[in-house]
Amino acid sequence: MHELALTEGILEIVREQAEKNGFDRVLEISLKVGEYSGVIPECLMEFFPIASKGTRAEGARLLIQPVPASFRCLSCGYEGPIPPRTACCPECASTAIRMVAGREFYVENLKVE
Repeated sequence: MHELALTEGILEIVREQAEKNGFDRVLEISLKVGEYSGVIPECLMEFFPIASKGTRAEGARLLIQPVPASFRCLSCGYEGPIPPRTACCPECASTAIRMVAGREFYVENLKVE
């Protein structure tokens, strides 16, 4: 249920940007949401219309751009996906891997008027 708090955080960003840049209304909010961010996009979509009621973002379209997980092998340099339920490089079987994408959660863009 932390998605409600995250939605409120998105609306706070909208409020701050409106004060800073002087816009009245948000038409569209683009988010980047990583596969391993822990955020459930469907919950954001459900909470957003309720939380945005009476704000500059009421009626805005929420676009969620998923970011797939990507890993880098520290042994062979492979970079890309790792098969589910494994913790090793698909090229060399090393367990020396580091996630390089997939934890993101941020507002990418606001379309305003």
